[in-house]
Amino acid sequence: MFYDDDDEDDEDDYYNRSGDVKNLPIFKKGEEIRDVVSLLADLFPEDDEQLQFLKDEMLSNAHLLTVKIVGAEATELYDLKMEAATFIRKAACDLMVMNHSLAAFGFENVDYFQIVRQLIEEYRLLFIDWVAGFDKWSYIIDRWGLFNPPGIGPFDYPEF
Repeated sequence: MFYDDDDEDDEDDYYNRSGDVKNLPIFKKGEEIRDVVSLLADLFPEDDEQLQFLKDEMLSNAHLLTVKIVGAEATELYDLKMEAATFIRKAACDLMVMNHSLAAFGFENVDYFQIVRQLIEEYRLLFIDWVAGFDKWSYIIDRWGLFNPPGIGPFDYPEF
């Protein structure tokens, strides 16, 4: 079913969904990752410019894990949900390999980063289930061809 923007229940659905976001397991796991990354980042020496840059990157990526969940849950549209999922995946993958950069720049407590990596693996499994729950029939054609549901192409409908 093609998305109907005249649906009068959309506003009520948004408010019902947005209140439940914080109860989603993937959101809770994202908060846990953010909290652990924040604690780890507190160990970075203030006078090390490279580690301070990595700290900012880590904190930004950790925050995206929850922020983009909220954004995706605020819409029914498959293409917008998939776009948010792409940002989440990128942030999680960037966080997953951050230990290599930390080690390269001499962070003394890099072993603690294994905790973050384990939490991201748990998050990944929740992410798979979360994405599988997207309604593939609530969409607007992505004319760029990246975020269409399976079987739908960027040229399936004429220009409006």
